[in-house]
Amino acid sequence: MCKNLHIIVLFLLFAVSAQGQFIVRDTSSAPSSLTDTAWLRRKSFFPLPVLGYSQEKGLEIGVAMLYSFYTDNKNPDRATRNSTINLIPAITTENQFKIDLKSNIWTRGNIWHIKSNLRYHNFPLYFFGIGDETHYNDRSLLNNTRYKAQVEAERLVGGHFYVGASILYQHDTYSSKDDKGIYNSLSLVDKAGGYVTFLGLTGIFDNRDKENYTRKGWMLKLNAAYAPSFLSKHPLFKLDAQGVHFISISPKSTLGLNGLFQTLQGSELPFYLLPEMGNDLMMRGYYTGRYRNQNYLAGQAEYRYLIDPKLRVRLWFIDLKPKFALAAFGGAGSVFSNHDFGLSGFKPSYGAGIRYFYDESSRLTIRLDYAVGEKRAGEPRQKGFYFSLAEAF
Repeated sequence: MCKNLHIIVLFLLFAVSAQGQFIVRDTSSAPSSLTDTAWLRRKSFFPLPVLGYSQEKGLEIGVAMLYSFYTDNKNPDRATRNSTINLIPAITTENQFKIDLKSNIWTRGNIWHIKSNLRYHNFPLYFFGIGDETHYNDRSLLNNTRYKAQVEAERLVGGHFYVGASILYQHDTYSSKDDKGIYNSLSLVDKAGGYVTFLGLTGIFDNRDKENYTRKGWMLKLNAAYAPSFLSKHPLFKLDAQGVHFISISPKSTLGLNGLFQTLQGSELPFYLLPEMGNDLMMRGYYTGRYRNQNYLAGQAEYRYLIDPKLRVRLWFIDLKPKFALAAFGGAGSVFSNHDFGLSGFKPSYGAGIRYFYDESSRLTIRLDYAVGEKRAGEPRQKGFYFSLAEAF
């Protein structure tokens, strides 16, 4: 594989953005935004063009669009979190296409929390094998077509506790794009693809001050899901556990801690459903799926420092009061089979980044991170740039 060249086109000052503002003044308690003395509730729309190139995809053109709003503007509750809808379509000169539509909805007073994800992609990916010692030179380039639909809904039942249910349907097809590498020599479950439907139950404890750029509080989540044989190619069970904790060190400093555990159980495990290490949220610096196995355990810490230069930038119809944050992060993670856990399997992830607040009232940020991982013998050090809307956790 030739080295991928990723070019990010960032039009922070020239992006077309539209905002509406709803202000409620409340002098009985401290403001909920980072610096405002008024309680600001904005609707915001932010499109972000992205351009990329790699040999297997050709030229990729896409745009990330995020719309933020509140569901209770007619009868506002100060505690209500902002809701978002995120659309990310992309096409390539090799006739490949992908589209993601995600929603994250909070009803008045955060009584209901509903998340959804609709995804279609026809995009190539690299498969390195199974386990935590895969080799770069063994990689195979695969064609992959995926249809995915996921919905999660939880209701507040008391205090900061939520209970709910989830459903996930996914259908994949795979084939070797260049007939090279390890894919053709391995005996894999559902090598050409398959389908699965997971039905799950969820329990959550969440007392974070904000969902975006959180400064204090906990979020603990456990989802247990079963894929019955009459709705899936194989009966499967999976468990996803996640925890985050934020500590406000000073008015400008925040320390965030994040851990997760994922497991997939069953007599036959499709290779493409195995937990994968690496993405823009956890274990940054690793190609997604470079390491995959039956279980995945990882943790990270991130320090964030707010920078307010107290500047005002006016450019045509754009009026900005830019605020930024610097971040440094580090973590470790491991994939392993049942009864094969060992500390020696953990791999490092560390890096730094910068955040730009494009909607301060909802603490919505644009995030640019650079991360590095392990250096295996005879291979280049694993690393990557990440450009995303919203925080890693």
